[in-house]
Amino acid sequence: MSELRLLLPGPVVVGRLADPGGGSEAARTRADAIQALADLYAYPDPVPETGWVRANMASTLDGAAAGPDGLSRSISSDVDRVVFSVLRGLADVVLVGAGTARAEGYGPLRPKPEFAARRLDAGQWPAPALAFVTRSGKLPDDPDLFRGPDAAWVVTCAAADVDALREKAGERVLVAGEGDVDPQVAVAQLAARGMRRVLLEGGPTLLARAAAAGRVDELCFTLTPRLAGGDAPRIAHGAPSGLLLRNAHLLECEGTLLGRWYVQRQG
Repeated sequence: MSELRLLLPGPVVVGRLADPGGGSEAARTRADAIQALADLYAYPDPVPETGWVRANMASTLDGAAAGPDGLSRSISSDVDRVVFSVLRGLADVVLVGAGTARAEGYGPLRPKPEFAARRLDAGQWPAPALAFVTRSGKLPDDPDLFRGPDAAWVVTCAAADVDALREKAGERVLVAGEGDVDPQVAVAQLAARGMRRVLLEGGPTLLARAAAAGRVDELCFTLTPRLAGGDAPRIAHGAPSGLLLRNAHLLECEGTLLGRWYVQRQG
């Protein structure tokens, strides 16, 4: 049974991630830990009308944001996947670069029973929406992503082939910028449509651009206890930002460290 310890502030045991196949008692133990994590990672209340952007990224001890296969999931762990699920369970929208979504095999997001009551109380949809950021106009191939009332959103710029994108995604295409996607405009457009709890899942280039634009409010960061080597990018790659962050909490589970960091605003 994996013990989740809150190191800062702490130390406190938050919960235990029992094997989900370990019977009814183990299932209850795991469910209690998930709800404790949901409390720990709750969005600000009230959520700013302009939106709150939470980035979620992971790296190895030597700073690699992906494994040898180029995918972030290959440096993940059980506890990282649990927190990943919790963060999605709290969000209104998952914002992700279309290239990352294609590489990682994103599919439609489904409602999860463990978050149903919490989402209902908060006035949220049963599951978070998906929003893909693309300048090139390349989107994931899965047609189910763009069908039905829960179809994914597309965030693009005027320089892209907007008409072609609308043929695929209909009215859920948001034009946020001229020559490239402007993170400030993108988040404002999502917030204006009721998606104020934004979970930015990368990739590194999108995170760097959002941070440089001052449109990241917090970072949830997992540090996995392994070395990767190679030439994988860092969690933010490209545009410089120089953001200063302060720690809100730090969790530890079987050597994996999971932190929540708030961006410090100047002035």
